[in-house]
Amino acid sequence: MLGLMQKHQLMISSLIEFAERHHGEGEVVSRRVEGDIHRYTYKDVGYRARRVANALDKMNLAFSDRIATLAWNGYRHLELYFGVSGSGKVLHTLNPRLHPDQIVWIVNHAEDQVVCFDMTFLPIIQAVQSRCTTVKHWIALCDADKLPADSGVLGLQSYEAWIGTESSEYTWPEFDENSASSMCYTSGTTGNPKAALYSHRSTMLHAFAGALPDSLNMSARDCVLPVVPMFHVNAWGLPYSAAMTGAKLVFPGPAMDGKSIYELIENEKVTFAAGVPTVWQMMLSHMQAGKLKFSTLNRTVIGGSACPPAMITAFNDLYGVEVLHAWGMTEMSPLGTVCTLKNKHASLNSEEKMKVRLKQGRGIYGVDMKIVDESGKSLPWDGKAYGDLLVRGPWIISEYFKGEGGAPLVNGWFPTGDVATIDADGYMQITDRSKDVIKSGGEWISSIDVENIAMAHPAVAMAACIGMKHPKWDERPIIAVVKKTGAEVTRDELIAFYDGKTAKWQVPDDVVFVDTIPLGATGKMQKAKLREMLHDYKLPGT
Repeated sequence: MLGLMQKHQLMISSLIEFAERHHGEGEVVSRRVEGDIHRYTYKDVGYRARRVANALDKMNLAFSDRIATLAWNGYRHLELYFGVSGSGKVLHTLNPRLHPDQIVWIVNHAEDQVVCFDMTFLPIIQAVQSRCTTVKHWIALCDADKLPADSGVLGLQSYEAWIGTESSEYTWPEFDENSASSMCYTSGTTGNPKAALYSHRSTMLHAFAGALPDSLNMSARDCVLPVVPMFHVNAWGLPYSAAMTGAKLVFPGPAMDGKSIYELIENEKVTFAAGVPTVWQMMLSHMQAGKLKFSTLNRTVIGGSACPPAMITAFNDLYGVEVLHAWGMTEMSPLGTVCTLKNKHASLNSEEKMKVRLKQGRGIYGVDMKIVDESGKSLPWDGKAYGDLLVRGPWIISEYFKGEGGAPLVNGWFPTGDVATIDADGYMQITDRSKDVIKSGGEWISSIDVENIAMAHPAVAMAACIGMKHPKWDERPIIAVVKKTGAEVTRDELIAFYDGKTAKWQVPDDVVFVDTIPLGATGKMQKAKLREMLHDYKLPGT
């Protein structure tokens, strides 16, 4: 017997319809590429998203054709989020931090028909246009009078001219909720990049889960600043959850330095911000130098890579901001876990609470997870056993676009590539990437733990731990360190800093001071490139 409920497809277009109707006056604030601050409302977003949909329909594109964006976080990008997916096309966010050759490969693989880009990225477009064989239309996200006469891009038109004559009247189509809505390519650490292809259903369920109190806890009382780029896994789903709850949205545009981010938080009375550790490190450095404080910010979600304990302490103790440690992947839309405390933790002292906060958190509803040994056997949730982390759920991929990389699932579970523990309360903690874990004398050493200790030293700006071949112990850890500007620390001082903080056999054998640690397109440390940089390095005594 079936339930007697109305049958409505879960459509992304319903989000902007809801935001217009119930939170029409809700603000969307953007720092533009031009440098000024743009303000309008959810009602305006809906008005212009429908004009985008009409403009796309006039291009005679097929259902599920891909529309690419190469853009910062801003109001025009938000309009494309709703106008493209809502009209039945697929939003494809391109990462401008990739090499032009990678962008060409991705555009051609996705078979993008239209590319919409911020003028900041005109040089990239000029470098790739002739090689992007499927693209028929190039749209610059600017006013008509800002379009250069000699751009060198064939058929280039401005966004405002493109949608300017279109009607704001549009009936959003309803179709199968399992239809593709957007796509995002992985960083391509091995082989070619692979695309996760999200559906309307998966995106809507993810938006619900992201707004939950024990997740990101978003509401109409919030002012949300997604510092995480809209080209990186749809800004962790924040634009969708914001429309669903009516939260005020603030977009930073291209100004991602610590000073600009801090000023935006203060000027717009931001209550909740989201980004990767490298961004917050810049902001905290700016604040500490100027002895600044927050007036409204009360929580931040930090993901993309493990958050150093020193950063959690700084946010909590110095500025009264709760840090939500989170974890996920492109293949997971991306939310998987968020580290919110349970009632049982309320009475713990700050040191015991910190032990919990350092974990990546509890699985949110919709994400099932387990850890397994090398034979695939499930391991206990005791906080001690660690193994390969596998996940499954309604917003986790079943396969990659066009079957790239073969069948990724193992008996219905997606292998994340992370090594983790899960405790009895369900808190997951990543100890390493499976390819980065260090095996020394038959024992595993977590590179993340080694890095976190180094990051707590006041002279260290960034640290990366990698394993080096050793004739007796198989591998031994070393730590590559970038010093803070004007700060000094010696090898011996940093090695001594580990005393009492970890087992002696887990202390790195050496410190290598470097000018930079290579970062990937999403801000994660690229340890393979670091190993290449240190290919002539020899461990002391070997």
